[in-house]
Amino acid sequence: MGPPVVLVHGMASSFDLNWRRTGLADLLADAGREVLAVDLLGHGAAPAPRQPEAYADLTARVVEVLPDEPVDAVGFSLGAHVLLETARNDPGRFGRLVLAGVGDTLLGPQDREPLARALEAGDPGAPGILGLFVRLADGSDTDPLALAALLRRPAVPLTEEDLARVTCPVLLVLGERDHAWPADQLVAAFPDARLKALKGVDHFATPTDFGFLDATLDFLGAAI
Repeated sequence: MGPPVVLVHGMASSFDLNWRRTGLADLLADAGREVLAVDLLGHGAAPAPRQPEAYADLTARVVEVLPDEPVDAVGFSLGAHVLLETARNDPGRFGRLVLAGVGDTLLGPQDREPLARALEAGDPGAPGILGLFVRLADGSDTDPLALAALLRRPAVPLTEEDLARVTCPVLLVLGERDHAWPADQLVAAFPDARLKALKGVDHFATPTDFGFLDATLDFLGAAI
Protein backbone atom coordinates (compact mmCIF):
# COMPACT_ATOMS: atom_id res chain seq x y z
CA MET A 1 0.00 0.00 0.00
CA GLY A 2 0.98 3.59 -0.48
CA PRO A 3 -0.57 7.04 -0.74
CA PRO A 4 -3.39 7.82 -3.19
CA VAL A 5 -2.40 8.58 -6.78
CA VAL A 6 -3.86 11.54 -8.69
CA LEU A 7 -4.08 10.99 -12.45
CA VAL A 8 -4.29 14.08 -14.67
CA HIS A 9 -4.91 13.67 -18.41
CA GLY A 10 -3.65 15.56 -21.45
CA MET A 11 -5.16 18.13 -23.80
CA ALA A 12 -8.36 17.06 -25.61
CA SER A 13 -8.58 13.90 -23.49
CA SER A 14 -10.09 12.88 -20.14
CA PHE A 15 -9.47 10.65 -17.14
CA ASP A 16 -11.34 7.83 -18.89
CA LEU A 17 -9.44 8.12 -22.18
CA ASN A 18 -5.93 8.63 -20.80
CA TRP A 19 -6.02 6.46 -17.70
CA ARG A 20 -8.97 4.09 -17.58
CA ARG A 21 -8.78 2.83 -21.16
CA THR A 22 -4.98 2.56 -21.12
CA GLY A 23 -5.14 0.40 -18.01
CA LEU A 24 -3.06 2.53 -15.63
CA ALA A 25 -5.95 3.30 -13.28
CA ASP A 26 -6.80 -0.39 -12.94
CA LEU A 27 -3.16 -1.42 -12.54
CA LEU A 28 -2.75 1.03 -9.68
CA ALA A 29 -5.98 -0.17 -8.06
CA ASP A 30 -4.81 -3.79 -8.38
CA ALA A 31 -1.66 -2.77 -6.50
CA GLY A 32 -3.82 -1.45 -3.64
CA ARG A 33 -3.50 2.23 -4.48
CA GLU A 34 -6.47 4.58 -4.32
CA VAL A 35 -6.86 6.42 -7.62
CA LEU A 36 -8.06 10.03 -7.57
CA ALA A 37 -9.66 10.94 -10.90
CA VAL A 38 -9.50 14.42 -12.41
CA ASP A 39 -11.20 15.85 -15.49
CA LEU A 40 -9.66 19.24 -16.15
CA LEU A 41 -11.89 22.19 -16.98
CA GLY A 42 -13.00 21.93 -20.61
CA HIS A 43 -12.57 18.15 -20.68
CA GLY A 44 -14.54 14.99 -19.94
CA ALA A 45 -17.34 15.51 -17.44
CA ALA A 46 -16.08 18.96 -16.38
CA PRO A 47 -17.73 22.22 -17.51
CA ALA A 48 -16.41 23.62 -20.80
CA PRO A 49 -16.59 27.43 -20.76
CA ARG A 50 -15.48 29.36 -23.83
CA GLN A 51 -13.93 32.35 -22.03
CA PRO A 52 -10.13 32.31 -21.53
CA GLU A 53 -10.45 33.90 -18.08
CA ALA A 54 -12.35 30.85 -16.83
CA TYR A 55 -9.17 28.79 -17.26
CA ALA A 56 -6.87 31.11 -15.30
CA ASP A 57 -6.50 28.51 -12.52
CA LEU A 58 -6.47 25.02 -14.01
CA THR A 59 -5.13 23.65 -10.73
CA ALA A 60 -8.50 24.04 -8.98
CA ARG A 61 -9.83 20.75 -10.38
CA VAL A 62 -6.74 18.98 -8.99
CA VAL A 63 -6.68 20.69 -5.62
CA GLU A 64 -10.32 19.85 -4.90
CA VAL A 65 -9.62 16.08 -4.97
CA LEU A 66 -6.46 16.22 -2.83
CA PRO A 67 -6.61 14.90 0.72
CA ASP A 68 -4.74 16.61 3.55
CA GLU A 69 -1.78 14.22 3.37
CA PRO A 70 0.71 14.18 0.45
CA VAL A 71 -0.21 12.10 -2.59
CA ASP A 72 1.61 10.73 -5.61
CA ALA A 73 0.57 12.03 -9.02
CA VAL A 74 0.86 11.21 -12.71
CA GLY A 75 0.28 13.82 -15.41
CA PHE A 76 0.49 13.62 -19.18
CA SER A 77 1.21 16.66 -21.36
CA LEU A 78 -1.22 19.39 -20.21
CA GLY A 79 -1.82 17.32 -17.07
CA ALA A 80 1.90 17.36 -16.27
CA HIS A 81 1.93 21.13 -16.70
CA VAL A 82 -1.04 21.52 -14.36
CA LEU A 83 0.57 19.28 -11.73
CA LEU A 84 3.67 21.45 -11.82
CA GLU A 85 1.56 24.58 -11.42
CA THR A 86 -0.04 22.90 -8.41
CA ALA A 87 3.37 21.96 -6.98
CA ARG A 88 4.68 25.48 -7.62
CA ASN A 89 1.91 26.81 -5.39
CA ASP A 90 2.25 24.13 -2.70
CA PRO A 91 5.20 21.72 -3.13
CA GLY A 92 4.31 19.75 -0.01
CA ARG A 93 1.16 18.28 -1.59
CA PHE A 94 3.11 15.60 -3.48
CA GLY A 95 5.28 12.66 -2.49
CA ARG A 96 6.26 11.55 -6.01
CA LEU A 97 5.51 13.00 -9.43
CA VAL A 98 5.46 11.28 -12.82
CA LEU A 99 5.46 13.83 -15.64
CA ALA A 100 5.00 12.42 -19.14
CA GLY A 101 4.98 14.06 -22.55
CA VAL A 102 6.76 17.25 -21.50
CA GLY A 103 10.28 18.46 -22.23
CA ASP A 104 12.36 21.60 -22.32
CA THR A 105 9.61 23.49 -24.19
CA LEU A 106 7.66 23.51 -20.92
CA LEU A 107 9.94 26.23 -19.56
CA GLY A 108 9.31 29.84 -20.44
CA PRO A 109 6.66 31.38 -22.71
CA GLN A 110 4.99 29.26 -25.37
CA ASP A 111 3.14 30.32 -28.51
CA ARG A 112 -0.21 28.55 -28.22
CA GLU A 113 -2.03 30.81 -30.68
CA PRO A 114 -1.48 28.66 -33.82
CA LEU A 115 -3.11 25.68 -32.11
CA ALA A 116 -5.95 27.83 -30.77
CA ARG A 117 -6.66 29.09 -34.29
CA ALA A 118 -6.51 25.58 -35.76
CA LEU A 119 -9.02 24.35 -33.16
CA GLU A 120 -11.33 27.29 -33.84
CA ALA A 121 -11.20 26.57 -37.56
CA GLY A 122 -11.74 22.85 -36.99
CA ASP A 123 -8.99 22.18 -39.52
CA PRO A 124 -7.88 18.51 -39.35
CA GLY A 125 -5.51 19.21 -42.23
CA ALA A 126 -3.52 21.82 -40.30
CA PRO A 127 0.21 21.05 -40.50
CA GLY A 128 1.93 18.65 -38.16
CA ILE A 129 0.96 18.56 -34.51
CA LEU A 130 -1.81 21.13 -35.03
CA GLY A 131 -3.93 18.84 -37.18
CA LEU A 132 -3.31 15.93 -34.82
CA PHE A 133 -4.76 17.89 -31.91
CA VAL A 134 -7.77 18.96 -34.01
CA ARG A 135 -8.48 15.32 -34.87
CA LEU A 136 -7.94 14.28 -31.25
CA ALA A 137 -10.48 16.87 -30.05
CA ASP A 138 -12.97 15.63 -32.63
CA GLY A 139 -12.43 11.98 -31.71
CA SER A 140 -12.76 12.61 -27.97
CA ASP A 141 -15.90 14.74 -28.37
CA THR A 142 -14.17 17.72 -26.73
CA ASP A 143 -15.43 21.22 -27.54
CA PRO A 144 -12.67 22.76 -29.71
CA LEU A 145 -13.78 26.29 -28.82
CA ALA A 146 -13.35 25.49 -25.13
CA LEU A 147 -9.85 24.18 -25.86
CA ALA A 148 -9.02 27.34 -27.79
CA ALA A 149 -10.12 29.38 -24.77
CA LEU A 150 -7.95 27.22 -22.49
CA LEU A 151 -4.93 27.84 -24.70
CA ARG A 152 -5.49 31.60 -24.43
CA ARG A 153 -5.83 31.56 -20.64
CA PRO A 154 -3.95 34.12 -18.58
CA ALA A 155 -1.15 32.10 -17.04
CA VAL A 156 2.26 32.66 -15.43
CA PRO A 157 4.91 30.59 -17.27
CA LEU A 158 6.81 27.99 -15.29
CA THR A 159 10.45 28.83 -14.60
CA GLU A 160 13.51 26.92 -13.46
CA GLU A 161 13.16 28.72 -10.13
CA ASP A 162 9.64 27.30 -9.76
CA LEU A 163 10.84 23.77 -10.44
CA ALA A 164 13.69 24.13 -7.97
CA ARG A 165 11.03 24.34 -5.25
CA VAL A 166 9.63 20.91 -6.21
CA THR A 167 11.85 18.79 -3.98
CA CYS A 168 9.96 15.50 -4.18
CA PRO A 169 11.30 12.74 -6.47
CA VAL A 170 10.27 13.32 -10.09
CA LEU A 171 10.21 10.87 -13.00
CA LEU A 172 10.07 12.42 -16.48
CA VAL A 173 8.90 10.08 -19.24
CA LEU A 174 9.33 11.31 -22.79
CA GLY A 175 9.29 9.62 -26.18
CA GLU A 176 12.32 10.26 -28.36
CA ARG A 177 9.94 11.11 -31.22
CA ASP A 178 7.86 13.48 -29.07
CA HIS A 179 7.66 17.08 -30.30
CA ALA A 180 8.60 18.08 -26.71
CA TRP A 181 11.97 16.26 -26.90
CA PRO A 182 14.57 16.81 -25.41
CA ALA A 183 14.22 17.23 -21.63
CA ASP A 184 17.79 17.87 -20.41
CA GLN A 185 17.08 21.38 -19.13
CA LEU A 186 13.86 20.25 -17.48
CA VAL A 187 15.54 17.36 -15.66
CA ALA A 188 18.34 19.62 -14.44
CA ALA A 189 15.87 22.15 -13.04
CA PHE A 190 14.51 19.73 -10.42
CA PRO A 191 16.45 18.89 -7.25
CA ASP A 192 15.63 15.17 -7.64
CA ALA A 193 14.61 14.05 -11.13
CA ARG A 194 15.45 11.41 -13.68
CA LEU A 195 14.40 10.78 -17.27
CA LYS A 196 12.93 7.65 -18.83
CA ALA A 197 13.34 7.99 -22.60
CA LEU A 198 10.97 5.95 -24.75
CA LYS A 199 12.71 4.85 -27.94
CA GLY A 200 10.66 5.33 -31.10
CA VAL A 201 7.62 6.66 -29.22
CA ASP A 202 5.80 9.87 -30.20
CA HIS A 203 3.73 12.19 -28.03
CA PHE A 204 0.31 10.60 -28.42
CA ALA A 205 1.53 7.02 -28.01
CA THR A 206 3.11 7.67 -24.60
CA PRO A 207 0.13 6.83 -22.31
CA THR A 208 -0.29 3.39 -23.92
CA ASP A 209 3.40 2.52 -24.13
CA PHE A 210 4.49 -0.38 -21.94
CA GLY A 211 7.74 1.45 -21.16
CA PHE A 212 5.74 4.33 -19.70
CA LEU A 213 3.40 2.05 -17.75
CA ASP A 214 6.21 -0.10 -16.34
CA ALA A 215 8.37 2.89 -15.38
CA THR A 216 5.43 4.65 -13.72
CA LEU A 217 4.37 1.64 -11.65
CA ASP A 218 7.95 0.92 -10.61
CA PHE A 219 8.63 4.54 -9.63
CA LEU A 220 5.45 4.70 -7.56
CA GLY A 221 6.22 1.36 -5.87
CA ALA A 222 3.07 -0.13 -7.39
CA ALA A 223 4.56 -2.84 -9.61
CA ILE A 224 2.95 -6.22 -9.04
